[in-house]
Amino acid sequence: MSVRVLITGASRGLGAEFARIAAAEGHRVILTARNRDDLDRLAAEIDGAEVIPADLSDPAEVERVWQEAREVDILINNAGLGGSGDFAKPDTWDRERHMLDVNVLAATLLAKRALGQMVPRGSGRILNVASLAAWVPGPNMAIYFASKAYLRSLSDALHHEAKGRGVTVTALCPGPVDTAFFEAGGLRGGRRMLPASDVARIGWDGMMAGRRTVIPGAQGKLLAAATSILPRALLLPIVARTLNHRP
Repeated sequence: MSVRVLITGASRGLGAEFARIAAAEGHRVILTARNRDDLDRLAAEIDGAEVIPADLSDPAEVERVWQEAREVDILINNAGLGGSGDFAKPDTWDRERHMLDVNVLAATLLAKRALGQMVPRGSGRILNVASLAAWVPGPNMAIYFASKAYLRSLSDALHHEAKGRGVTVTALCPGPVDTAFFEAGGLRGGRRMLPASDVARIGWDGMMAGRRTVIPGAQGKLLAAATSILPRALLLPIVARTLNHRP
């Protein structure tokens, strides 16, 4: 029986790379994202890929994706929205709410549905794509950073709950990745961005090894370690200057 892999945010970037890896390893791939044309282009290069266009900011659409996917052996919660700006501005709420709907609610619901199916079966893997942003608060990117901190915390807890039950839950926490994410969110990615194909491979291998947390690259590991040493009062202005996503 073939392994069925559901990948959200699968049309481009990390999601597309995860799909290519899964297909290369002989798995059945289920692709979901908002853009049908992008999904169809990717599906054209992956034999037997299933396509489920959906807007994961709508809870009803999240449920529909799960129902259409049917049985899932591996869930990759990759879909995510970004954005920056002054939290006090009232006219940014629609974008921020959509960010929370996708980054937090959709990922949580799909993980819940997946564990509900995997635990009784005694097998399954979940990979939640978080970020190095999960380790620190992000001034002027407050909601995005908070959403990734939530996803990392959720992953840690579910990893512990699933331990010994045949299911693994892994959080992938990369630094900036060379994808369309920054352009879509109106963000500055920085000079050193990791190739999406490398990050996807590292995340996939870490998930298959059952690791709780995967941080690609030596620099990423160093930055994550530094956040546990430096006090928040010092970290906040450093992060704010580094991000430079001012209102």
